[in-house]
Amino acid sequence: MPTKRYKITLTPEERTFLLNLISKGKVAAQKLTKAHILLKADQSEGQSAWSDKQISEALQVSCATIERVRKTFVEEGMELTLNRKKHSRCGNQKFDGEKEAHLMALALFQ
Repeated sequence: MPTKRYKITLTPEERTFLLNLISKGKVAAQKLTKAHILLKADQSEGQSAWSDKQISEALQVSCATIERVRKTFVEEGMELTLNRKKHSRCGNQKFDGEKEAHLMALALFQ
């Protein structure tokens, strides 16, 4: 079995935070799944990490998802791993007065 490129090693504080998070009643499903992945993949001293296949079967997620969570945690940290990215909505931009006036002028002089 190839060695993992991104290894999860949680601090006791991070582990406690994740355990508290999954014990709460109202947390987004995606956030809960990522917390479970991090806890199962933890290779801290005294912790026995699950294989990606075991995590995949237990949580019903793909191995690619598990690898993405590992990568994000190692590169970006806990906060960005658990929380979704805010996507910019390019198609829903509001016009300010200046842009609206410019558009009206273009429409009138065509």
